[in-house]
Amino acid sequence: MIYLQPPGVICAAGHDLAALRDAVFADAPGGVAANASVWPGHELHLGAVRSELPSVEHLPLQQRSRNNALLLAALAQIRDQVDGAIARHGADRIGVVLGTSTSGVGESEAAIAALARDGRLPAGFHVEQQELGSPALMLAELLALSGPRYVVSTACSSGAKALASGARLLKAGLCDAVLVGGVDALCGMTVAGFTALDSVDPARCRPLSATRAGINIGEGAALFVLSGEPSAVRLSGWGESSDAHHISAPEPSGRGALAAMREALQRAGLAPADIGYLNLHGTATPQNDAMESRAVAELFGLGLPCSSTKPLTGHALGAAGAIEAAIAWLTVAGDGRLPVHHFDGQRDAELPPIALVTPGRRLPEAPRHVMSNSFAFGGNNASLVLSHV
Repeated sequence: MIYLQPPGVICAAGHDLAALRDAVFADAPGGVAANASVWPGHELHLGAVRSELPSVEHLPLQQRSRNNALLLAALAQIRDQVDGAIARHGADRIGVVLGTSTSGVGESEAAIAALARDGRLPAGFHVEQQELGSPALMLAELLALSGPRYVVSTACSSGAKALASGARLLKAGLCDAVLVGGVDALCGMTVAGFTALDSVDPARCRPLSATRAGINIGEGAALFVLSGEPSAVRLSGWGESSDAHHISAPEPSGRGALAAMREALQRAGLAPADIGYLNLHGTATPQNDAMESRAVAELFGLGLPCSSTKPLTGHALGAAGAIEAAIAWLTVAGDGRLPVHHFDGQRDAELPPIALVTPGRRLPEAPRHVMSNSFAFGGNNASLVLSHV
């Protein structure tokens, strides 16, 4: 079996696992807030991390980025777990697999602005700060690990796919433990890019609402130790598929999402009725929510408790799947409380009426099995199943 130790996590909804727990089970939404600093001249609701981050000055210049600072914040929360795994297995038997979509793009944006203003690049800039492999390389070098290290960058499914990739390293016998997760930092490129696609809502996003108008981009990091050492929660299943339907729009019927969810159930040895809660991808874009709700209704019917937590965290892109895996971890290891679906209450009559979690709803006990969905550009889909031991 493959187990997930308690994660380290930081995002707009909380600076650690306890704070995230309080936020996702709360009756009123927090986290996402109005922000005019990321894209000057535009005030948007964004999922920005507001807590102080660790210094990156001890890192090589090419690894100094806000992205890696977020990752260091998550690492600090589980450093004892990591050091214990190194002591038990050896540095050569521990891998690092992370998801990201921005890496240090924000540092490049600031450097280009300085070049235009001052005629030279700032002394603290190195072009390798924006390389997608930087987070995995940084962790491996910092911890002196010599196992496999790489980054998955499949847009919004990256963080979830990193967990699946880590599980494959374990099953193949290439590692005894893998640091898995995702990290992304806010930057102007993603905010402006999604705005150009008419996919950004300046107000707090409203998944599955008749008034939904797009995403709130967020940032954060989540990091797990994945291994065969027993823990309260295991990664019991994962499924991946690719629509190849459109570069950005999902396949409308949801067949790719269905394939990923069914594969995750099959790998876990479960039936749809065994799942007690589903964390939706739930971006609040018209096409994603329509596709996902149809797929969920077809596979699970209308009674499964579901919610999107992106109104709290924002859509953290490459980190989203890992942060939402941490939320799934909290749910399956919890006391029956379920993450609340925050929106304006105006259900879209064109969508199947799946069972959205209302404030105060809880089960008699924690669900034994939960699923978390992550769907990305190009129809790159991933679903995870987490189970209580």
